[in-house]
Amino acid sequence: MAGYALRRLGIAMAILVVMSLLVFLATHALPSDTAALILGQYSTPETLAALEHKLGLDLPLYVQYWNWAGALLHGDMGQSLVMERPIAPILWDAFGRSAILAVAGMTIVATVGVAMGVVAGVWRGRWPDHAVSVFAYLGISVPEFYWGLVLILVCCSTFHLLPASGIGNLSDGLGSYISYLVLPVVTLALGYLAHVSRLTRSSMAEEMESMYVKVARSRGLPERIVILRHALRNALLPTITVLAQDFGFMIGGIVAIETIFAYPGLGRLLIFALQRQDLPLMQAAILVLTAVFCVANLGADLLYGVANPRIRYGGAVD
Repeated sequence: MAGYALRRLGIAMAILVVMSLLVFLATHALPSDTAALILGQYSTPETLAALEHKLGLDLPLYVQYWNWAGALLHGDMGQSLVMERPIAPILWDAFGRSAILAVAGMTIVATVGVAMGVVAGVWRGRWPDHAVSVFAYLGISVPEFYWGLVLILVCCSTFHLLPASGIGNLSDGLGSYISYLVLPVVTLALGYLAHVSRLTRSSMAEEMESMYVKVARSRGLPERIVILRHALRNALLPTITVLAQDFGFMIGGIVAIETIFAYPGLGRLLIFALQRQDLPLMQAAILVLTAVFCVANLGADLLYGVANPRIRYGGAVD
């Protein structure tokens, strides 16, 4: 298991190196001139040349990439061209706020989604199963931004129950802080909740028909023990993998949610960087999103191995 983890970590590092190169080339291929955007309409050829020299934009691309990658390895993400501040504190503040949304959303998905799937799998063919199926189809087929707009219309514009945008301040009380998180967290969780509940339902229904469950019942074990100790443990194996991967997707796909609710997280920061052609900020934000996704995939594989000790990676079989 340790050897597999090291191999996967090596693959993740290789992916990050390739992604850093692709991100660097893609951002430098943008049609706009960064120096001209910074200086504005009153720039002159002399001031443009001076700023490009100061920023190192007049160097060959491979030199620029080498300097940028070397600085990243030393923990230096550079300075925002627009805000004229170090990128690292800006980026980590935004990432922390996005992580709060993702962790809260994943907590809802892992508890409510699994519980719905278990109920639907145990009561397959009955009304709980049909209710979960209808919810899952709606959650998967309707885009996240649509649910966000509906929740804003109902909870904010119509009934004035919750704030529609922004972020709360803990100095105003925990209740006020949480009230700003409710709508974006619920919107973020809806699609993944439908996905996880359907997956858990399918796995649970299959396990409930397995031979070892029938044997456990024939031994006179209570149904609760049969479900929780026997069927649920094996049914959760594919769900655990998907949950870890979905956490990476949540961080990476949080842009629309943060834009709708004006939430100052990593996704909104990336949109800010794209709109203003802030290349260093844009590159750092995309790399952080890539790193989170790689770590989530690695965590999914490791969790699967922990949940099922019979699995031996690398072809070794006991």
